[in-house]
Amino acid sequence: MATYTLLVKGMTCEGCERALQRALSAVAGVEAVRPDYVTGRVELEGAAARVESLQRAVEDAGFEWAGLG
Repeated sequence: MATYTLLVKGMTCEGCERALQRALSAVAGVEAVRPDYVTGRVELEGAAARVESLQRAVEDAGFEWAGLG
């Protein structure tokens, strides 16, 4: 199982964390999502998910993709 750290801008509360968790959980290969709005980081676990799919999910949820950490 791979572990990823995503950098996301625009998370300001726990509601943002939940929205991002729902969006990223829907990406094929993602098994666990742990967002932290304070640090702007999202820890992911799962099979090798496509970076493009992760970026699209972040942006579709209304947040700004800042890359991999």
